[in-house]
Amino acid sequence: MMKNKIKNIINNMPLNKVRFWIQLVMFILFAYGGYVFIDFGSSIPIFACPYNRETGATCYFMPLQHQLAMPANVLFGAAAISVFIGLLTFIAWFVVLNKAWCGYACPFGTLQDWITALRKKLGIRYSTYSQPQFDKLSKIKYIFLAIVIMIPLLMGIGVLGGEWSGAFCQICPARIISPMFVGDFSQWKIDFSSVAAMILTTIGVLFAAVFFVGSFIKKRFFCFFCPMSALHYTMSDLSLLKLRKDGDKCTKCGDCYKVCDMQIKDIADDVTSTNILRDDCMFCMKCVAACPEDDALHVDILNMRVFSSTKEGFAKRMGMSHLEKNNDQ
Repeated sequence: MMKNKIKNIINNMPLNKVRFWIQLVMFILFAYGGYVFIDFGSSIPIFACPYNRETGATCYFMPLQHQLAMPANVLFGAAAISVFIGLLTFIAWFVVLNKAWCGYACPFGTLQDWITALRKKLGIRYSTYSQPQFDKLSKIKYIFLAIVIMIPLLMGIGVLGGEWSGAFCQICPARIISPMFVGDFSQWKIDFSSVAAMILTTIGVLFAAVFFVGSFIKKRFFCFFCPMSALHYTMSDLSLLKLRKDGDKCTKCGDCYKVCDMQIKDIADDVTSTNILRDDCMFCMKCVAACPEDDALHVDILNMRVFSSTKEGFAKRMGMSHLEKNNDQ
């Protein structure tokens, strides 16, 4: 009896409100944790940028780039254990939440949601991608992931010099924007110390500017190009948390697609795949909350359902009104 009550409470919860408070708490921890000596380590699967001196964690890409830039004899020798431990730590963090790190914990993702909320308050409509645009743009994240990995490796074998150190960090908008959380605007500059530094930091400043403009007119704009999201997807099968779909219960009403900030059509159209998680998914679970069919979409941990779509939950969340009323301006 108690189990059913708890299940009903979870399935009928106001997901948007719950998510807002989780995001706020996580944003405070990862953006300002340093003020109270919180440190989650250097293998966190989100953009918690150490250029923000008060961050409560360090994005895994920073140590990964430094490690991969070591000479081969060091990388596969004395340093191999620390590299392996760093990777295992990253995987351990990721296995718990899967891509929900993007939807609930990443301060850079939360900032984009707040920018979207501001746009909605101002009554400005958002833009969307056409499906061909979506198919092309969603591949860019893998190019950035290749930059994260390949440039340090080229440094390690001597093809590139030290001025390319932390190349992705130099172009990443989080390096410039994250310090702003604590009032530090010093990263908004171009480094003229070398040609490589000038090129990389110029790209970084441009990307940061594009981030603000893009996030204002497109939901989760940067997440389409985020290499951390790409790395997540390569490991998503390892995670305990799964996004599942029962295609036999799907009526293709499209409500799940309407609320998807990442415009993932498969969530509505694919009725054959059980695992419905896609590389652009941020595991926000809005699709589950918006589905009007019992158990058509559900979130599982070790094959146990922890959050399912239900007619009752849909009715409570949407107030039996049209979905668009709760979607966007």
